[in-house]
Amino acid sequence: MLACLATIGSNAAQKVDEFTTKSGKKVAITCIKHASMEINYNGVEIQVDPVGLWVKPETDYATFPKANIILITHEHKDHFDREAIHALRNPATSIYVNPAVYNMFKNGLVMRNGDSVQYAPDIKIEAVPAYNTTPGREQYHPKGRDNGYVLTLDGLRIYIAGDTEDIPEMANLKDIDIAFLPCNQPYTMTVDQVVNAAKVIKPKVLFPYHYNDTPVFKINMQLAGSGIDIRVRDYK
Repeated sequence: MLACLATIGSNAAQKVDEFTTKSGKKVAITCIKHASMEINYNGVEIQVDPVGLWVKPETDYATFPKANIILITHEHKDHFDREAIHALRNPATSIYVNPAVYNMFKNGLVMRNGDSVQYAPDIKIEAVPAYNTTPGREQYHPKGRDNGYVLTLDGLRIYIAGDTEDIPEMANLKDIDIAFLPCNQPYTMTVDQVVNAAKVIKPKVLFPYHYNDTPVFKINMQLAGSGIDIRVRDYK
């Protein structure tokens, strides 16, 4: 349940969006860049696809708090960065990865499409499909290899789609409060596909991300009147 929203922070590259869960706990989502974000839930530090050097501007993850949870969607270098993970981890960090990343990293806890983990009584992690469907583009993200994730934090449901198109499985996503949907063909979705996915998922808040030079302002235009709060941050 999404109780209330606020936005804090003035630097577009480090915009922080703050949400409140049904029991009044704080969730702060910091935009880092591209597909990388920091989520702090009631003091639990979660990092998603942290990347330091491979995606500009360079991010020094040694300046961030140590992570309790790290989620890696897949093995492409704009999502999987060993050095960033090492900078963020400590012996207690739980790292969740798809099987391909595990085979390369030889570390972490494997999650396949359909798996779920109850990290804590109020924190659940679900791995969901993420793949290409457009003919001739399936090789970028083949079906069954990569993960998206749904985080449930004290009832607040956050969908981080990973690199995907508007796949049929999105119809199975229920009660999504916040959705991160990628928008850069040929690798992920077109603007029209993002709009279609948003209409299927019906999140309360939509963050276009992983968008490079895609004109994501068109998403706002096409979803005008939908009731979805569309927030464009610096996820180029």
